[in-house]
This record gives sequence, structure tokens and C-alpha cells, in this order.
Amino acid sequence: MRERRAAIAWRIVVTNPAADVELQTMKGGTIALGEMVTMFHLALVVVDPYTHQSAWILPTAQRILQTFKAADVRVGFVVTGSTDDARDFLGPIVDEFFVLADPERKLVKSLGLETLPAWVHIDHLLQVEASAQGWHPDEWRTAAEHLAERMDWTRPTIPDVGDPVPFSGSPAT
Repeated sequence: MRERRAAIAWRIVVTNPAADVELQTMKGGTIALGEMVTMFHLALVVVDPYTHQSAWILPTAQRILQTFKAADVRVGFVVTGSTDDARDFLGPIVDEFFVLADPERKLVKSLGLETLPAWVHIDHLLQVEASAQGWHPDEWRTAAEHLAERMDWTRPTIPDVGDPVPFSGSPAT
């Protein structure tokens, strides 16, 4: 198990995030990343509300996160903009999922992300267990399968009918 975890984590994300990175909640407050992992792992899709690439992945990301919604993992979106940007970009998704705003891209920088959209699975120790950047279905499938294995949960079908063709994404910072 450890060998596989290391193999997945090194592929894209090179750093574990800092516990004190604060993100904005949709209700107007802030929450530190370390506070969010006390009970559950995090599976986050990080998107840039100012790019087409992040818009292209929304239906796919929504479907993938929906698979894990009832598992012992907190799933959601991190939008690299304000809470207003998040509402405008995600629309009704804001009411369906946990959504955080990262207008200064502190989480993005802490993780060392290079391209968005990105999938990130963070455990209780704030270690990145799996990740993928851009939309490369094989990498997202590997990351999602790792999460499914850790949560003893159903694996989503990736890619699926209607998913976009692979693309590199846009610069994260």
C-alpha cells in the first residue's frame, strides 16, 4: 500500500499543503486547511473561474465527486477566485457541494500545483495521497481509484461518455 501511495503522490503534486492555509467559505468566514481534515480526508477539484479549461471539466468533476459524496471523505470544489466568483462560475453546484474560495491561490501555491483544473486527495496528516492536473483521464482515474480503495468505495467511470478530450489545463498561479 505505501509503495502505491508514494507512486501516485509524486506524479503531479510535489508538496503537502500547510495546515494554516486559510480558505474562504461560501458563508463568508474562513477555515484553515488543517481544521478540515480532523474527521475526514479531502477530495477537492481545484478550478480557475477565469478559464475555459476549468469550465470544460465541471460536469465531469461533478459526476466524479458525486460518486464519493456518501463516503467517509469530504468532497468539494476550490475556486481560485472570490466567493462571488465561485457562485457565478459554479452556479447551482454551490448548493450541491462543499465549495471554498482561494482568491490569493494560497492553497494552490502550498500544494505546488502547476495547472488547473486539478484533483487533489489530502489525508488526515495533510499529506497528498493522490492528484492529477489538467484533464488527463488516466491520471484522474488512478487518483479516484486510489481514493475509492482508501474509502472502500465504488470507483467512478473515468473517462465516461460526454467527458471532454484530454487537455493540459491552464497555469495555476
